[in-house]
Amino acid sequence: MSKTADTHHILKVRDRELDLSTPKVMGILNVTPDSFSDGGEYNKLESALDRIEVMVRQGAEIIDIGGESTRPGSDPVSADEEASRVLPVLKVAVERFSDTLFSIDTTKYSVARSALEAGAHIINDVSGLQKEPRFAELCSEFKAGYVLMHSQGDPKTMQKNPAYEEVVSDIIDFIGRQVEVLENGGVESIMVDPGIGFGKTLQHNLKIISGLHKFTKFGYPVLMGASRKSMVGQILNNRPADGRLAGTIAVHYQSLMNGAKILRVHDVLEANDSIQVYNAVMSSEDR
Repeated sequence: MSKTADTHHILKVRDRELDLSTPKVMGILNVTPDSFSDGGEYNKLESALDRIEVMVRQGAEIIDIGGESTRPGSDPVSADEEASRVLPVLKVAVERFSDTLFSIDTTKYSVARSALEAGAHIINDVSGLQKEPRFAELCSEFKAGYVLMHSQGDPKTMQKNPAYEEVVSDIIDFIGRQVEVLENGGVESIMVDPGIGFGKTLQHNLKIISGLHKFTKFGYPVLMGASRKSMVGQILNNRPADGRLAGTIAVHYQSLMNGAKILRVHDVLEANDSIQVYNAVMSSEDR
């Protein structure tokens, strides 16, 4: 916790800088057959590249590519299978979209290393170093960014009776410990993600969102990813994933109000619109 909160944080990843003085959008690309919202839509090279092009045009500054579903109840895949899904897309995308930052959504060392060698800028680790502590030295080696996300349990079982003493305090304690590991390992660019839906009940998720400002204490940008997640469906009387857009925007806007700097989303245009409205409101307060 050596840093102080910085509302004009410059995220430095490899040879690039991302100005987070205003919030930015991370677009989701799942090259999987079974992700909860868009599984099977982008698991061919050309459809994946077309989707990246659309998201970049709509305002995504970061594209997060994942080759293993982490939806509740999902089964793990091998490192070879995951790499075969993400690397062909990543290798073409980093050259074709050279102004865009790319993140690899993985918990596997070999996949992450191969992705960084192919030009990825960020590791997005849903386990927060719990599965692969070597991510700290790997990010340091490549001067890559790291998304430190909290999760409780594995995707297969994480939604079976998750429990905390006090959810926000417990997650902050976890993040504090892992931030120290990352900093000691030489990682300079860290993003903090409290992990909506990863071993949390609806009430846990709501408490995290209402207390999100507390996560800014580490001085690193806060990432919020609630896009189309089941908590939105639960609030909206069990609405299916394709009907959760307005609810997602509401959750993410509240997160912006509470300090989020990066929104990880499926619906890039709408998220970017909401950020523009947020920026306009905030700039009016400064006048």
